[in-house]
Formats: sequence, structure tokens, C-alpha cells
Amino acid sequence: MFALDDEQIALKEAAAEASRAILADSVRDDDEHEVFRRELFTSLGEAGLCGVPTPEEWGGLGLGYLEYAIVLEEIAKVSASYAVTVAVNGLPQIILAEFGTDAQKQKWMPGLAGGELLGAFALSEPESGSDAASMKTTAVRDGDEYILNGTKFWITHGSYADLYVVMARTGGEGARGVSAFLVPGDTPGLTFGKKEEKMGLRASPTVELIFEDARIPASSLLQAEGRGFRVAMSALDGGRITIGASAVGLAQAALDVSAHYATQRRQFRKPIVEFQGVGFMLADMAIDIESSRLLVHKAAWLRDNGREYSDIAAMAKCRATDAAMKVTTDAVQVLGGYGYTREYPIERYMRDAKVMQIVEGTNQIQRMVISRHLAKRYET
Repeated sequence: MFALDDEQIALKEAAAEASRAILADSVRDDDEHEVFRRELFTSLGEAGLCGVPTPEEWGGLGLGYLEYAIVLEEIAKVSASYAVTVAVNGLPQIILAEFGTDAQKQKWMPGLAGGELLGAFALSEPESGSDAASMKTTAVRDGDEYILNGTKFWITHGSYADLYVVMARTGGEGARGVSAFLVPGDTPGLTFGKKEEKMGLRASPTVELIFEDARIPASSLLQAEGRGFRVAMSALDGGRITIGASAVGLAQAALDVSAHYATQRRQFRKPIVEFQGVGFMLADMAIDIESSRLLVHKAAWLRDNGREYSDIAAMAKCRATDAAMKVTTDAVQVLGGYGYTREYPIERYMRDAKVMQIVEGTNQIQRMVISRHLAKRYET
């Protein structure tokens, strides 16, 4: 867990090389113009990076979450937007692997794992963010179909995805009334609202979903009615590892740029890295990144080995994303005026880092999760 083996090192190097070759040339322009390039995602799939933990029988690499974290870190070093794209595309695969029928798996998983299809996850609503169990979107059974009505907000890949895993209410209030559905992107009655204009992750589209009497086959239900909240929370536990890994990669990229700059930039006849104010700042950045990486890897290891990992995943997401925000902010400071300009990528790293503290459950929610686990542990 604390040192990568030869196969993991080879995977890390291959992911780094592929990410640079596929993404590096367009990162700046795509951020500037808020462009998502489907063909780049497809190329990442062709390189084997879109289905790392998906079983081989369903088109993936059949590796663990630790390897998944390693790959996402390398993608995020080049583009946090596409790291999030790969992570979100992974959510339907993880959900299908655990909760789907063989027919559902066969229909969707090979395409998602190979990058031919793009997946999305639709939980949040205009009045239902952290309080996900208060969602209003409904799914009403009508013979061999369900009819969906409602609105979903903040949906990564909205209007671009081929498949949405949608949480909707089939029963009464609260978590027990929520069910999960597989909704194709071309479903009649599914339309799309505005595309959000965001501070960061500007190459990752975030779009509103609108369901108006959208009909889907009853076979689109995942598990049984009332099991959707369990499906969602299980996905979010794994998603916290992937966002944590992406945050580590983003922070590492910021350190790489700022540390190199500090060795080259000279003031008062010596490199600024030799000034304690700068050197100590870089040292703290390195400490934050390494400790975050270890916590992400521990959460992934626990998941891979069938151990309880929910609280550690929350810690990893919280620690890594808070660290990414601090590291990227300090990186701007190291570069001074240059850090505030678009000549260097540091300002983009800082903008991208902020949302990491919000997605997959805000870091305040992570602390709630952790504190509840502590309460259970110490109540006796």
C-alpha cells in the first residue's frame, strides 16, 4: 500500500504518457473556450484508462481502486477536467458491476469501459444537494414502463452522455422512497437546460437535466424500488476516492511547476527556493501532497480488500481536496505576479481545485460522515 509494485509503476508511467500525448496540446485552449472534446475522451478509452476497475469480462482492465487512483492522478496532472470526466464515467460502471443485472451490464459496460460510450450520474437537484434524500424527481410505474418527471442540477456530462444513472422517487419521503434507473441519453422527454459557466473545470460540461413525462422500460430499474439511495451512497463512497486521487494529481502538478520555477527564478543573486519563506512553503506543499496521496491509497486499498472504507474515503477526499486548494493557492504565491497570469497554468490549477472541495459531497459533509463514524466507534 505504501510502495507501488512494478506493475503499478508501469501503469502509472503508461497513464502519464498517454495523458500527455492525448490531452496536453489542447488543455489551455479548451479551458479558455469551455470546450469538451469527446474524441479526447474516446482516445483515453482506447488507451485503457476509462475502465480500470471494471471486470475484464465487461471490457475493463479488471484492476483495483488503487490502480484506478494511480491512473486518475496522472490524468489530473495534465487535465483535472478530463480526470473528472473519467471518474464520473466510472460511476455507472461501478454501479452496474455491483447492482446491475447481466443484461444491463452487457448493454452498457463494455462501451463505457472502452470510451465508446459516456456515462453520467444524476443525483443533485435545484433544492436537493447535500440533503439528497429530499429529492423531488419522480418515477411512476405505468405497466412495463416508468414515467420520469423532474429536474436534475450540476450534472457532469449533461447533454453529452449516452447513459445517466438517475435517482428518482418511487415511494414516500426520505431515503427509502428513492430508486435508481438507467436512462439513455436519447430518451424522449429528456431535455437539457443551461450549461453552467464555471470558475474551473471548464472543459468538463455541467448541464441541467429536465424530465417531462420521459418514459423508460421497467427493465431500466436498478435492483428493486426503494434501493436507489443505497446505490447512490455506495457510488459516492467510491467517488470520494476518485476525486481525492484527482485532487492529488492537480496538487502535484502545481508543486512541479512552482518548485521548478523557484529553482530558476533568481532574486538578490540567488534562486528564490533558497529563501526560507519560499523553501518552507514548498516543503509544506510536498508534505500535504504526500500525506493526501497515502490517505487516498489507504482508502483504495481498503475497498479493494473488502474492508470498511467509508470513513477513510471521506477523510481522503476531505484531506486531498483541502490540500489541493492550499497547494495551488501557495503555488500562485511562489510565482508571484506570473502566477496570477495565464502565462503559467497555476491560475487554472487554483480555479480547478476549488470545486474539488464541493463535488461528491462537500467537505463539510465529509466531516459529518467522519464524525458519525467516530460517534459509533466511541459510544460504548
